[in-house]
Amino acid sequence: MVNNKILGLLGLSAKAGKICFGSDSVENEIRKKKVNIVIVARDSSERTRNKFEKICNENNIRMIISDTIDNISKAIGKSNKAIIGIKDKNIANQIEKIYDGGDSIG
Repeated sequence: MVNNKILGLLGLSAKAGKICFGSDSVENEIRKKKVNIVIVARDSSERTRNKFEKICNENNIRMIISDTIDNISKAIGKSNKAIIGIKDKNIANQIEKIYDGGDSIG
């Protein structure tokens, strides 16, 4: 249920153009200070998770591990995307709240 709410917010973010996806793109946007939260698929490689854990820690950005590559990719209308960066602060806050056990708005 929690993952479905997060996936729904990912879909809305994608339609609004408020995300970046893919390792290089997310890393570049983090370095530009445009990403508020990073979502990593739980079935992504350990190397990828470790890389983004380090980058997120260096830039004081929350990283959450959620769902599978297939489900995350479907939610944003792409294929084979394991890393998503959320650029919108409000959506990032909602995802964080849901992930931590709260409810979304509405």
